Amino acid sequence: MRIVFFGTPEFAVTTLEKLIITDNHEIIAVVTQPDKKRGRGSQMIPSPVKQVALKNGLPIWQPSRIKKDQETLQRLKDSQADVFVVVAYGQILSSEILAIPKFGCVNVHGSILPEYRGAAPIQWSLFDGKKETGITTMLMNEGMDTGDMLLKSYTPINLFTNFNDLSVQLANQGADLLLETLEKISLGQLTPIPQNDTKATYARLISKEDYTIDWSKSALEIHNQIRGFYPNCVTIFRGQNLKITQSLPLGEIENLELPPQFQKLPNYLQGINEISGNVGEIVKTIKNFGFVVQTGNGLLLILEVQLAGKKLQSAWSFINGTRLEVGESLISEVS
Repeated sequence: MRIVFFGTPEFAVTTLEKLIITDNHEIIAVVTQPDKKRGRGSQMIPSPVKQVALKNGLPIWQPSRIKKDQETLQRLKDSQADVFVVVAYGQILSSEILAIPKFGCVNVHGSILPEYRGAAPIQWSLFDGKKETGITTMLMNEGMDTGDMLLKSYTPINLFTNFNDLSVQLANQGADLLLETLEKISLGQLTPIPQNDTKATYARLISKEDYTIDWSKSALEIHNQIRGFYPNCVTIFRGQNLKITQSLPLGEIENLELPPQFQKLPNYLQGINEISGNVGEIVKTIKNFGFVVQTGNGLLLILEVQLAGKKLQSAWSFINGTRLEVGESLISEVS
């Protein structure tokens, strides 16, 4: 197929790379978001998708508002594309654009539709504690992820999976499912299936407020927030912002098959259920693991942190470096 690829973040890169190396597809052009200022020097940095396109010598189009950009619209019309492939592009396509390619616009979406339509499906599925998610390919329409579904691929989520882990897994899964989808479209083997709108849920954009840890919530809820919004969840320790990037709700480990690095942890938890404190209080330290915080319901073991202006480190190194003591507290409000 002749393909115009639309995508911007790292999640879209795997699909683009797999399309590039397949012999039976031709990438006519790559459409991605304009370069943005990033980092301390405020340098203009190209999107991850643009960086891959540059390395492979592909034509790159970067309209700031694709619905209003007549030059890009004409290029798309002139492309004679069989299909537009869209993976986390970041702009809404007009009905005029959607109608251009022969086989329509195929989107790779990071959830099992109609659940988690919207901008951040991977993050919110983790936040909600889902035990399964996946990828859906669909034919796009003018709605927000409301188009007819083509293929689905499922994957389980365990309690140790964070946003970064799941994004990488789903990016690979999505790339493979997209290739299968294109093959079956070309052979006329797919029948689009309408979504059941009554079962739809929405994954809204994440705001800065979502990163603040509320220690009055349960240990499991806070853990899901930490891994869902990795690596951005934050609290206050001794007046400074402290990011919490890895945790484990101790009330859940009896039901878990622990990874090798946690095999010895139960040996340190004898009598743990008899310990309690105020919400946000550090009630115990565990050698080589980290520190335990009292939540609104249950105890949360903190395993990895990053103090403002410092590097990411294990919670045990943090304990030693700050001389943290049992009885200190973490505060919900952040600056």
